[in-house]
Amino acid sequence: MSPYRLADPELEALLRDDAPCGDATTFALGIAGRPGRMVFRARSDMVLCGSEEAVRMGELRGLTALGPVRASGERLAAGAEILTLAGPAGALHQVWKTAQTLVEYLSGIASCAADIVAAARRADPDAGIACTRKNFPGTKAAALKAVLSAGASPHRLGLSETLLVFAEHRAFLAGEAPAATVARLRRRWPERPVVVEVGDEAEALDWLAAGADVLQLEKWPVDAVDRLRRAIPAGSRTRLAAAGGIHPANAESYARAGAGILVTSAPYFAPPRDVAVSLTSD
Repeated sequence: MSPYRLADPELEALLRDDAPCGDATTFALGIAGRPGRMVFRARSDMVLCGSEEAVRMGELRGLTALGPVRASGERLAAGAEILTLAGPAGALHQVWKTAQTLVEYLSGIASCAADIVAAARRADPDAGIACTRKNFPGTKAAALKAVLSAGASPHRLGLSETLLVFAEHRAFLAGEAPAATVARLRRRWPERPVVVEVGDEAEALDWLAAGADVLQLEKWPVDAVDRLRRAIPAGSRTRLAAAGGIHPANAESYARAGAGILVTSAPYFAPPRDVAVSLTSD
């Protein structure tokens, strides 16, 4: 099921960017008003994302969806039909490449994120996959739709909604003890979990003792994650989040080592999943 659809102003901006003054070719050929249809199909196996936006782009240009539309989050086999749009050739050509490219890029993100989720949950059915805010600037809403469609979640929607203490923050704390830092954060933002990124096992144990809710282990090897998990006292509510370099090939190992949360940027750099588009005259 699709988590949401991008708003019309965002879709209008994408369409205007590609055709600010209409489509010169269909106009010059005199075919803009001729009826036709456009079919999108998966060229390879994928987790789909962006089909709702493709349909809405068509509607904004006077096109009509024919038949069922596959939903974001569905896993498709190569050759599967995604959607069909019908209407005048001028509108079909205006929507074609923008809609196709959006679906390809978002399906690439969704497919990679879904592969990481599947790998991690082979080791731990409760593992959580959180995708960072390292999406290309200006694409957050679209990228997060792909992440959510894949069964993952956002690591941070932005600086305004999470407490994540980096070494770069601690450099300004004048040597304040970890326990004092955690207590101060809990007084100021009592409903927010305190997450602390730690660079080594000694730091991790200090912040564990201070009561951090989550220890974020940046680029830790799998065996170090496993050692830290074994060092956490029984009954502790502190969770471990492995971050940095997490991808489909190693997600299972990190989850098996005890990282209940895997923090990753890999989906944003995944290659697009090709979508085949055919246009025909009615």
